[in-house]
Amino acid sequence: MSTPAGTAVVSDREARKVAFGAFVGTALEWYDFFLFGTAASLVFNRLFFTGSPVAATLAAFATFAVGFAARPLGAILFGHLGDRIGRRTCLIVTVTMIGIVTGLIGVLPTALSIGVLAPIALTVLRLLQGIAVGGEWGGAVTLAVEHAPKDKRGRYAAMPQIGSPIGTLLSSGAFLAVSALPKESFDSWGWRIPFLIAFPLLAVALYLRRRVEESPLFEQLLAEDERASSPVKDVLLRSFPQLMVGAGSAFLGVGGFYLATTFVISYGTATLKLPQALMLGATLVAAAVEILVLITGGRLAERYGAARVTVAGGVISAVAAFPMFWLIDSKAAALVIIGVTLGVACLSIPYAVSGALLTELFPARLRYSGVALSANVAGVVSGFVPLVASAFLAGAGGASWTAALLLIVIALITAISGMLAPKVALGRDDEVQEVDIRG
Repeated sequence: MSTPAGTAVVSDREARKVAFGAFVGTALEWYDFFLFGTAASLVFNRLFFTGSPVAATLAAFATFAVGFAARPLGAILFGHLGDRIGRRTCLIVTVTMIGIVTGLIGVLPTALSIGVLAPIALTVLRLLQGIAVGGEWGGAVTLAVEHAPKDKRGRYAAMPQIGSPIGTLLSSGAFLAVSALPKESFDSWGWRIPFLIAFPLLAVALYLRRRVEESPLFEQLLAEDERASSPVKDVLLRSFPQLMVGAGSAFLGVGGFYLATTFVISYGTATLKLPQALMLGATLVAAAVEILVLITGGRLAERYGAARVTVAGGVISAVAAFPMFWLIDSKAAALVIIGVTLGVACLSIPYAVSGALLTELFPARLRYSGVALSANVAGVVSGFVPLVASAFLAGAGGASWTAALLLIVIALITAISGMLAPKVALGRDDEVQEVDIRG
């Protein structure tokens, strides 16, 4: 290169606009994805699947997992395109796919109307949703980081992460509102409303995304013809250690979250017989607290390094795993809310710095592909966490210690990955990503 890829100058104002556009897009992404998880716990297991309650719940969670299994396909497709034709174009496509597919779920006939075609159609839409999501977050965080001033990249990398709790607040809030309907109304049309809301949310997200400029770093790569010809292949063959470390570091923020929300909602309502409103309300409180944790985590990444924050978050989450479930098992409303909030807050510590850490693992020419693949390898495994936790729970006669142990294993994998990240990081090779991840 004639000019280092990190020399592009971007104003704070432009960086904020890009970060906000990334945040809104990921908020829609997670609203849609979390909506499916909540519906799998409360609706799909009854209206789209038949059999015993346990079998129907497992089938609903299996469909939930299909979305995660499809995410690597999206990472491969949009990672390649993002490193070849640009980050911005891919992000417009992914957010459009997510919004349309989610809205279509809201008009699907149930098994009572069309029989076995209902779960098949639901699974196909979930597959498409997973492909789109597989390319969304990696591109959003890459675009945000590549526009950010070097001394503020930790906080800007955390902006797309804040879309996660916002998506939770919107999805859980929407279901909490419609759950107040009579059961007959909820089952016939009430549950559809949160999905149909995806259409107006998509219009807002598209408006903001179209106003975002392409990454100046990618434009330099394009001008100097330094793009990778096969970025996904290069990541798999030349950056496999970085890929595995990245996936491990992201595991707790995704898999742990679904354990603490999607699984816990099912566990609380089906096993402990707690009210739906209580479990949904607990996720709302946890999401509100998570926003504060993510904002703080972004600043901590700038001060102490993303790797140290990741290790600390993994250890803290492991320590908090059993207390979290003890509180939930008490069945006391206040303690249940505290338990869910405690678990989500702890696992959000490494999630806050995931963008800063992953973007430094890969050089600019492979960054979209590397970040997307890392996040979605973690996502594939994470999608099966509620299913595995439910199976363990059934095998242990409803004892929550199995779920607590599973959370500890996930947390320690992330902590170990955080320790390894500084040893394998390649992002400084091109002087692009200067957020310090050193432990």
